[in-house]
Amino acid sequence: MKHFTNVHDIGPLDAAIKEALELKADRFAFSDLGRNKTLMMIFFNSSLRTRLSTQKAALNLGMNVIVLDINQGAWKLETERGVIMDGDRPEHLLEAIPVMGCYCDIIGVRSFAGLKDKAEDYEERVISQFIKYSGRPVFSMEAATRHPLQSFADLITIEEYKTKERPKVVMTWAPHPKALPQAVPNSFAEWMNATDYEFVITHPEGYELAPEFVGNARVEYDQKKALEDADFVYAKNWSAYADPNYGKVLSTDRAWTVDSEKMGLTDNAFFMHCLPVRRNMIVTDDVIESERSIVIPEAANREISAQVVLKNMLKSL
Repeated sequence: MKHFTNVHDIGPLDAAIKEALELKADRFAFSDLGRNKTLMMIFFNSSLRTRLSTQKAALNLGMNVIVLDINQGAWKLETERGVIMDGDRPEHLLEAIPVMGCYCDIIGVRSFAGLKDKAEDYEERVISQFIKYSGRPVFSMEAATRHPLQSFADLITIEEYKTKERPKVVMTWAPHPKALPQAVPNSFAEWMNATDYEFVITHPEGYELAPEFVGNARVEYDQKKALEDADFVYAKNWSAYADPNYGKVLSTDRAWTVDSEKMGLTDNAFFMHCLPVRRNMIVTDDVIESERSIVIPEAANREISAQVVLKNMLKSL
């Protein structure tokens, strides 16, 4: 595996899931694979699960780890070409990237969408420049349009908890006070569409995702109808994708909050969320604290998804 930015980079999903479960059973089976190899994790945005789980995955494989927070302790970076650099950004990404590549063997990058320029976000300019100029294998720790490590962990979790071969998985929009990127829902939809699950997306009108991510999913604007007989409920907020409202909050309608009444429409579904979660906005306390909430096992599987990716990148060096 040279780079990892989407579901297509992981190869056949059945083989990836099998490898993930084997690694989960023996996390240190390949602890020599990363000996004398260095992972550099570069954060343009905040992180808890991604930082901890990816660092732990690298340590499981015997790697050295360097963590660089661009917003603390590093020069501010200019990302645009052709600008006169007379502001507060003294270093250009085009020099910084190859320098970073000199100090490591694999690079992980986390850079969110700006939600101001859709073309810039969906061109994935930041991570694309790392792939082009670093000279190293690069993987996404969340980019503007996708969060593949999260979606891979979600898939592993569903496979562990499903009780039928073809479960019904529903991704529901839920309210949030701030504008959030489409990366997690885009990515989750992309990975679910790569399975043979029954997959449904439900959201208010105006919150349609990009068609290439919706894929073959059934889109249902009636949340309660969508949730009927669901086996897994994945709640997530996202801002509007379509112009002229790109990146905007169109609704904070609390009627879309996932509560016990909504979960009662399902087939005793498991509740999922990528975390962090706004309680009593996205989901009520009683749902996220219930026996059917699997948000903690889901988060724990972030270590496993990262380790599968790193293992395969190390093998390709």
